[in-house]
Amino acid sequence: MATVLFDTDRYKKAEKDIKSFLNQQEDFLSVSTINSTRAVGDAIQGILAEHCETILGPDVCSNYSSSFARRSMADLAFEDANGNYYVIDVKTHRKSTKFNMPNLTSVERLARFYEDVNNYFVVLMVTYDVAGVSAIISKVNFVPIEFLGWDCLTIGASGWGQIQIANSNIMTVNPRYSRKTWMLELCDTLLDFYPREIGKIHKRIEYFEKVRTRWQETAD
Repeated sequence: MATVLFDTDRYKKAEKDIKSFLNQQEDFLSVSTINSTRAVGDAIQGILAEHCETILGPDVCSNYSSSFARRSMADLAFEDANGNYYVIDVKTHRKSTKFNMPNLTSVERLARFYEDVNNYFVVLMVTYDVAGVSAIISKVNFVPIEFLGWDCLTIGASGWGQIQIANSNIMTVNPRYSRKTWMLELCDTLLDFYPREIGKIHKRIEYFEKVRTRWQETAD
């Protein structure tokens, strides 16, 4: 079903509105929190959880929720007027950090979630730097994961595999990219990734077989 946000450029307005709103916030950081990227990230996420429904507006956002377990796919979630369901993963990136490689979601979770074509897994990335005790928001990306190019994504070896942003300083956004094409690219990526992981496991087995043999031959 057509999505109010992503089948049009409405998501770009959302990006501008979120950036403007966050830059208008005062006194949500302190000397003790400004140097902690985690504390700043939690503060930004808290503000968005409280106000995102209002920022997006009632024509886009209904049945809004911001109460989820920490390991959930969602930090925020809502539906649009057409019955599409959006799960929002809030990420923050401090520009002055040299490297940032955040996890997005499990490949297995995403595959199951996308069995319903009305579901959208959305990355809300807030890029900022600090001045004094203020966070200055320079960029906001608010896009479904299928808009992110595979040139800026990678797979981490945890569980079935974790989709990660390879470097938060570089995000490639392909507006209105085909979900079908993106999911086929995900499958191709995994069908290349898994055999390489099997090779690594064989090497680890061989190594610990030798370790076990050495310890068997060692006096107690």
